[in-house]
Amino acid sequence: MPNFNNFVATDWRSGKDRIYFFFKDTNKYTRFDLGDRQVPDSFPRETTQYAWPGFHENAEHLRFGFTTTGLDTRIAGGSDDFSWFFYYDGKTPMVCKYDQDQDKTLNNYRVENSIWAPIFPYFERIVAGTWWQLTGKKFLFRFLLNDGHYLSFDYQKNRLTHEEITATSMPGLERFKHRIITAAQNDRTFADSFYYIFLNRGQFLIYNIQQNHLHSGPHGMNDEAWPGLFRD
Repeated sequence: MPNFNNFVATDWRSGKDRIYFFFKDTNKYTRFDLGDRQVPDSFPRETTQYAWPGFHENAEHLRFGFTTTGLDTRIAGGSDDFSWFFYYDGKTPMVCKYDQDQDKTLNNYRVENSIWAPIFPYFERIVAGTWWQLTGKKFLFRFLLNDGHYLSFDYQKNRLTHEEITATSMPGLERFKHRIITAAQNDRTFADSFYYIFLNRGQFLIYNIQQNHLHSGPHGMNDEAWPGLFRD
């Protein structure tokens, strides 16, 4: 069984929505198809250059990741779904911009020299991040920290706020704020987006982004909840 105390989950929006799970102890990854609600039979797989060109060698140092759509308006031809993989190169915080539509790395940047520079001072404490899509706020991002706080980053205004996770700021999450390992979003087309927040002790939460409160959980990490995820 994969180690669910040392993994990173990240969403994928090009084509069918998915969540990728990177297991850092074994340098393997798996794919959970949200529509089919299962892992295809051919997974898990080795994290290789063939599977993740330009990113594979950094996957074992991955800290967190998420997807954006339409963030970079300079991209021509409709290729605008990007994964942002945040990792360490030695002691240097880095981010890989991965083009989901072309399935390849576009570039790797020092976080402090990237569009994500405002989060740089908090990098070592961040365990998860996602696009926090709300009406009227086109590019708002939220990052969960390992010390019971979170960051909100308004990309358009280049404004970062740092707040404590409380019963008021993130209702329902406050009891679990020191147990978070990683998280990934399910961007549901005709309903509010769910944020799957994975905890230690083999549990996960479902958080409603638009309503900003805990939807349900904790739930047990098992094959009923995540069919196929536990294959070696």
